[in-house]
Amino acid sequence: MSNHQLRRTAGGLGCYVVPGGVDDPREGLAQARAAERLGLDAVWIGERYDTKDLPSLAGAIGQITSRVRIGAAVTHTGLRHPMVLASMGQTLQALTEGRFVLGFGRSASWRWDSYGVPAPTLRSLADTAEILRRLWAGGTVSYDGPAGHYPSLRLPRRPAVAPPPLLLAAVGPRTLEIAGAAYDGVILHPFLTVDGVRESVRRVREAAQRAGRDPGAVRCAATVVVAPDAPPPEEDLAVRARAAGYFSVPGLGDALVGANGWDTADLARYRDQPALTALGSLPADKHLSRAELIALCAGMPDHWIPSAAALGDAEACARRLAEYRAAGADELILHGMVGEQVARLADRYSTVLKEAADARR
Repeated sequence: MSNHQLRRTAGGLGCYVVPGGVDDPREGLAQARAAERLGLDAVWIGERYDTKDLPSLAGAIGQITSRVRIGAAVTHTGLRHPMVLASMGQTLQALTEGRFVLGFGRSASWRWDSYGVPAPTLRSLADTAEILRRLWAGGTVSYDGPAGHYPSLRLPRRPAVAPPPLLLAAVGPRTLEIAGAAYDGVILHPFLTVDGVRESVRRVREAAQRAGRDPGAVRCAATVVVAPDAPPPEEDLAVRARAAGYFSVPGLGDALVGANGWDTADLARYRDQPALTALGSLPADKHLSRAELIALCAGMPDHWIPSAAALGDAEACARRLAEYRAAGADELILHGMVGEQVARLADRYSTVLKEAADARR
C-alpha cells in the first residue's frame, strides 16, 4: 500500500461517490472504500430518482465502511413525508453508528413542475428542519403550514444515537440566511470563487448570530469541482460539462454569477447560444450530450471556470483547496473525480495544510 493510502487527510476533505448519472450504483461502493482507504473524512451522495436512491446507497456504504461520514448532498423535502424523512435519518444514523449527515436542497423549478408537487419555499425548508428535530427529540408534532398539514406525528421508537445533522444547500443570500438560522450547516454550491465562498460563509454566520445561535457551530461545506492531473478530455467531462449545465439553469446560474460578482451580461450572452435557446425551459444537462455541454463553455468568459474550480496538477489543485479553507470553509466536498482519481490530490492537500500550519508557528 502506498504512503498516500496510509495517511489520514487533514482538514475535513470529502468527495462525492457516483457523481452524475449512473447505470450501476455498485460503483459507489468501490469509490466509498477507496475514499476511506485514502483517509478522506466523508463521502457524499447526490440523490437522483433513478439508480441513486439515497437510503439504499447510504445504507450499503455504511456497512462496508467504518470511519467516513456519509452525507446526502443533497436530497429534497417534497418527495418524502416528514415521517419517512425522520425514519430514514435515524435509521441510517443507527446503521452507521452516527456517521450520517442529511442535506436538503431546493432543486430547480422544472423538477417540481414535472413531478406535480409543490416547490419548497424558504419557510417550508426551515419548518421541515424544526419538525424533524422535534420528532427526533421524542415529541408529538401537530403542524399546519407551508411544509404541509400533519395532525399528529410521532416516532414510536428512537435509537440510542444522536439524530443526524441537518444541512441546507444554498447559493442565494436568503437561502444562506435560512441555513444559518435554522440548520446545522450549509453546503455551498459548486463553481463559487474563493471570494464567493468567503462572502457566503459570512452571510451564514451572521444569520446564525441574529437567530441567537453560535455562529461557529454552524458548519460550512464548500463543494469544489476538481480535475487534478487530468488530461483535457477528462477535465472537460469533470468540469466543463458540469459548469455548462449549472450556469444554464434559470435561478441557479443567476445566483452563482451574483455570488461571484460576475457580470450578468456575460451570463445572458452565454444563455443566448442556439443550443440553449432551442431547449426553451428544458434543462440542458438532461437534454444535451456531454460533448454539446462542453462546447457551450466556449461561450463563457475565460475567467469563469479557472477561478471557480480547482484545475491543473495535484499541487495547484491542493493550493486552491487551501484557499477555500482559508476563506472560511470548514470542510470541502470534491466533485468531478472520485476514489483513486483524487489520491495524489489528497496527499498534496495534507502537505499544503501542514506547511501552512508550520508557517504560522
